[in-house]
Amino acid sequence: MSRYVDVFVGTGGHGHTYPGATMPFGMVQLSPDTNDTGWDACSGYHQNDGSIMGFSHTHLSGTGASDMLDVLVMPAQGEVLLQPGDRGLPKVNYHSRFDGAAGSGPQLTEHSKAHPGHGYRSRFTAEHARPGYYSTHLTDHDILAELTATTRAGLHRYTFHKAGSGHLLLDFTHGYHFGKDPLKLSDAQLRLIGNDTIVGGRRAYEWAQGRYLYFALKLSRPFSQATLYSEDVAAPSGSGELKGTHLKAALHIDDVAKEPVLVKVGISAVDIDGALRNLDAEIPGWEFEQVQQAAADAWERELGRIRVQSSSERTLKVFYSSLYHTMMAPTLFSDVDGRYRGMDLGIHQLQEGQHNYSTYSLWDTYRALHPLYTLYQSERVPDLVNGLVRMAEESPDGPPVWPLQGVETGCMIGYHSAVVIAEAQAKGFTGIDYARAWPIYRKRAMDDDYRGLTYYRKLGYIPSDKEPEATSKTLEYSYDDWAVAHMADAAGEKNLGDALRRRSRNYRNVFDSKMNFVRPRGEHGEWLEPFDPRGMGHSEQWRDFTESNSWQATFLNQHDLYAYMGLFGGPDVFERKLDELFTTSSKLPADAPPDIAGMVGQYAHGNEPSHHMAYLYAYTGAHHKTQARVRMLVETMYPPEPDGLAGNEDCGQMSAWYIMSALGLYAVDPVSANYVFGSPILDHAELALGGERKLVIRTFNNASNHPYIQSVTWNGKPWTKSWISHAELAAGGVLEFHMSESPNLQFGAKLEDRPPSFGMAASEVVAIDAG
Repeated sequence: MSRYVDVFVGTGGHGHTYPGATMPFGMVQLSPDTNDTGWDACSGYHQNDGSIMGFSHTHLSGTGASDMLDVLVMPAQGEVLLQPGDRGLPKVNYHSRFDGAAGSGPQLTEHSKAHPGHGYRSRFTAEHARPGYYSTHLTDHDILAELTATTRAGLHRYTFHKAGSGHLLLDFTHGYHFGKDPLKLSDAQLRLIGNDTIVGGRRAYEWAQGRYLYFALKLSRPFSQATLYSEDVAAPSGSGELKGTHLKAALHIDDVAKEPVLVKVGISAVDIDGALRNLDAEIPGWEFEQVQQAAADAWERELGRIRVQSSSERTLKVFYSSLYHTMMAPTLFSDVDGRYRGMDLGIHQLQEGQHNYSTYSLWDTYRALHPLYTLYQSERVPDLVNGLVRMAEESPDGPPVWPLQGVETGCMIGYHSAVVIAEAQAKGFTGIDYARAWPIYRKRAMDDDYRGLTYYRKLGYIPSDKEPEATSKTLEYSYDDWAVAHMADAAGEKNLGDALRRRSRNYRNVFDSKMNFVRPRGEHGEWLEPFDPRGMGHSEQWRDFTESNSWQATFLNQHDLYAYMGLFGGPDVFERKLDELFTTSSKLPADAPPDIAGMVGQYAHGNEPSHHMAYLYAYTGAHHKTQARVRMLVETMYPPEPDGLAGNEDCGQMSAWYIMSALGLYAVDPVSANYVFGSPILDHAELALGGERKLVIRTFNNASNHPYIQSVTWNGKPWTKSWISHAELAAGGVLEFHMSESPNLQFGAKLEDRPPSFGMAASEVVAIDAG
């Protein structure tokens, strides 16, 4: 399956992915850095940059904010240059071009397939990568750089083609930073051990304020000299240790062209000893091919959990490149001995067999990535969810929102770790400490004075003249109430669960039935003016919506669709409004954030709040419109190119939408533990569900001009519903779709065949249908 993965998808445009070497869910992401500031440097890499600063060991995949880029290593010859400087200035700074055409910048060749079995190369003709391996030619020094990784360590191999001495620059001041101000650091230290090892640690204050990172770096042959630098001033000769804030080191090697120089680096958030143990446990020797093959095998094994067939090579490439990106985060965040740094920044010990994770982009990933994991990564779900429970208990900020390496970034709104936990609970996952989680989430829902929740409880909404992004917060807290209500039921607090279910209908309080739009409201109940459904808010002081506008917020409801349709005047009116979402002008105001992208009308596929909306037609009985819309999005929003994502990848959510939709399934309401059908594009798919169970999905009469479902069978029996439960799929079986170029208007149209919502079948709310 790895042969179909193009790791360069998303490295252009605003996808914010990186092409380097990592393991599935690995702690190390060893990748080239082409820039360390600016929005399109969020992963440290962009295809439009023509030079490389070096190779660092931690990266974020597809985020819209950034951090990381720890432990930068750069091989070179000649004078030791300590400044990264500006891009494209060779011999002035330690950047090196890697485009193979001196001074010409990026090559404009097509993004093309390399020789068989060797992955893909980028539009930069000197770059080459496949899962678990990356290489490039540093043209300024004529050095071949190759990278591979284990779970907690990275392995570099540098082949110098020019005779003489060389050096490795270790820039321990390097990391993502905003604007011209350098990265703020504290507690930095570097220490030499013998003549082949350097270790160190630091705290970085960027997006995740005050996170810890330690490393241990070993060379395959001794360095002849090592110079440590503080504030770019060389320490006295013979200095073996430095402390400060801005530290660097140059490790000099004689006769570098004699044989390749290998560098192995282990990392830890606990301490230097942890980094050394991780390194020694995972890369005890110097066999680059052996480590690379182990990484390749790991990727093949994980990608092979979903085996698909398609007559389209393009579809296979997009599918497996997307599946690859669903395993870039969350990232492992515990050492081989089970120690990890918690959200209280203390050191904790896991029980035997447990793992701790970080990098949860929960505002994004609760929608499709975590539901996907419950199918094809079911064995990993307890570890992932228990990690959230531990974070909620350890963190002074309470339930995790966007946790990164032991620090709560507080990025985005809501507290959607509740959704991930409630979904796992609703789907019957065991081995998760739900009882430990419950008091913390109860407190958040009922007591915490957190980002407008006090207003939310008192008024039933958050006033937009008192709190930024208030309208979106009201809607997302409503869905969190829905999730926490399920947790309350499971904890035996049914009365509280009922109260939270009622409160989850607070979305009503920001819906203007005269205009059929969600809109901002003031503290005294008034609708705030001016109002433009395409606009970001009623005033310049702050936005009323989070990376969205009223058009998108109006369809944010995921859990109470039938009651919500009643506010519009019934399903028919709701359906017409949904049609309008996709067909109205795509024009946006000048102050719209770039995240609102991938426009189809005012539907924005490049940003997560829109991701379930094409599936909402199933609730009106017009499932054929879901089929048509989903097929169009699948086929147009994911070209297999560097600029192949409509928006940020967001730690796998953008790709998970494609995987689920290509399979013909989507969790509109993950907590319901149901999936709505879409328009499957694969001829055959087989998902390993754990144990001996497997789910087979077959699509007959499939073609690009056959987006419509004519009929469905489940385990050989006719299936008339437009949805199916997780329990049925997770037990294993055969799901078959029969497709056509014309819609079957009867499929999913009857009330009893529409998806349940708010725990009710559509037939239970037939009065709404009657208008």
